[in-house]
Amino acid sequence: MSSDQIDLFNLDDTAQPSPEDFDPALIPTDVTIPVPPGTYSTMASLKEPCNRCSRCGLGATRTNAVIGRGNPQSDILIIGEGPGQTEDETGLPFIGKAGQLLEKILAAVQLDSEADVYIANIVKCRPPGNRKPSDKEMQACMPYLQEQIRLMDPKIILLMGATAVQGMLGEKTGITKIRGQWREQGQRLYMPMLHPAYLLRNPARKEGSPKWYTWQDIQAVRAKYDELCQVR
Repeated sequence: MSSDQIDLFNLDDTAQPSPEDFDPALIPTDVTIPVPPGTYSTMASLKEPCNRCSRCGLGATRTNAVIGRGNPQSDILIIGEGPGQTEDETGLPFIGKAGQLLEKILAAVQLDSEADVYIANIVKCRPPGNRKPSDKEMQACMPYLQEQIRLMDPKIILLMGATAVQGMLGEKTGITKIRGQWREQGQRLYMPMLHPAYLLRNPARKEGSPKWYTWQDIQAVRAKYDELCQVR
């Protein structure tokens, strides 16, 4: 992991005191302003600062910042790359065609997107043309996601696609090589998975196909989730 990458593996659930001169209203205005743990008290409190954020250039073309959807009290966090056009228009993640497929993947193992998981992205604003967000854009937005992880304290994090893996774990290995392999960092379990958009481009269902691998991976997630529920 690069030295400038934000450490997400030692998140302290206890809010730390901020300097007396710290003004959280300035966070969206300057990428150099840090986001101390405990800055935001709820997921909803991220909406206003993210919708006026200019920590990177993506804010110049956004319609809506996309914070997340689902149950922030659940144990499973799903992280994608960034909003697409439909998400930018509505302010909700994963509701386009890829999101519809994600719903089916979750439902196949009896997971409900509103009750059993929370869904967010590496970046909150849509990159123009749905391009991959740059490293600087991911790093600028990461403190918001870091706060979401602190607030939620998930046991399992699903990383949908290579960009989510790179942003969270610092790994640039191809997603097809690391999908389905559990990573454990900071008492959290990470599962790299193929992004639903990739599955839409590769619709075959035969053994060894992307969809077949995703079925294996989501079953492993369900089994691990059930295991963790039993040991509480």
